[in-house]
Amino acid sequence: MWSFFADLVRNVGTEHTIVVMDAEGVGKTRRYQVRPSRMITMWGGSLLGIGLLVVLLVAFTPLRTHIPGYGTEAMEESARLNTLRVRALQDSLSVQRQYVRRLRRLITGRVDSLPPSEERRARPETEAQAGASPNIRGQPALAPTSEPASGAAEALSGLSFPLSPPVADGFPTRDVDAEAGHYGVDVAVPEGEYIRAVGDGYVVWADWTQDGGHTIAVQHAGGYLSVYKHSKRLLKKLGDRVTAQEPLAVSGDTGAVTTGPHLHFELWQHGLAQGPNAYIAGW
Repeated sequence: MWSFFADLVRNVGTEHTIVVMDAEGVGKTRRYQVRPSRMITMWGGSLLGIGLLVVLLVAFTPLRTHIPGYGTEAMEESARLNTLRVRALQDSLSVQRQYVRRLRRLITGRVDSLPPSEERRARPETEAQAGASPNIRGQPALAPTSEPASGAAEALSGLSFPLSPPVADGFPTRDVDAEAGHYGVDVAVPEGEYIRAVGDGYVVWADWTQDGGHTIAVQHAGGYLSVYKHSKRLLKKLGDRVTAQEPLAVSGDTGAVTTGPHLHFELWQHGLAQGPNAYIAGW
């Protein structure tokens, strides 16, 4: 076999006749005219075409990523950026979860004590305004005052101070009692009356709670949050944009903590319960 290829290579430009026949010399004999130069040209062109095809596949398809060492720096940079994005999303999710947990506690009335650092800052104001006993510590609620605290007018610019009452026909029957865990004002109102937003904002809670029944909460400018409990039914859903005096719900007597048709109204700022009487006109 090797001698046959050696003869072809030694006489590349000569035309050869190849005879194909059975080993026993029987059967039909076949003859082929072969020019080695043409065969070499065809083989070389085929190899060149295959090589070019491989190069194109590697250059313009994802196959190049399987080559050891190719694109390592780019992949490492992409992985680093993706890691930073994931960490940022995790931090954002953690903050959102903390906000939702605190919002849920505010609405359901289960408010934790302030951290020690915030407790020290809030204690003088709390005791001065509420006359709290020195034995009461970590109370996040502020008792009502005769007028808003200093700077409240600027903070309430988005609420159009003084605020209009959330119900047209109603009068307060129970005030804020921080020591007893009552962080809002109970307003006697007939069942079926419209409960209206005290200011512009977004609905951040619209659902049922065990104690407050149908409850809706609106986030306002300046870190203010208004909460309306014991409704017969809700007229807005989570995420709705509302304006001042727009109906939010219909008054009722729902929830476990109620003795008759009324509205339980709370006003919070940055996690501290405010005395609504200081902000609502006519209360």
